[in-house]
Amino acid sequence: MIPRWQPPTQRQRAPEQPEQPEPSTPTGGGDEALVRPFLVTGGRTRPLHDGLRIETLVTAPPAALYAPLRFEARRIVELCQKPRSVAEVAVGLGVPLGVARVLVADLVTEGHVTCHDQHVLPIDVIERIRDRVRAL
Repeated sequence: MIPRWQPPTQRQRAPEQPEQPEPSTPTGGGDEALVRPFLVTGGRTRPLHDGLRIETLVTAPPAALYAPLRFEARRIVELCQKPRSVAEVAVGLGVPLGVARVLVADLVTEGHVTCHDQHVLPIDVIERIRDRVRAL
């Protein structure tokens, strides 16, 4: 008769390979899943609305909060209830600047946000942008 199978004991097990460290996510590890930037933008690298610079201020009307938006677009509308630069939007979302430009351009095209391009920026805005870009 064939003996019934039993799991091996500690001594009988083959030597285990050293444990591989889990790959860390850019957000510092945790339970959040990593989403590749090209998935967020649908594979696009260029914005539909040309002329968005990092210092361009973006605002969203309160009515845009009730629009049927998904994930990052909803977060941009929430962030832009007060004027924010495109660089600040990128930091607020935790995405690269190019991804933020594409997402903001999509919202401008759909009419959910408006852009205010200033020719001369106040010093406090320039310093805020500098600090946010460093945070990236």
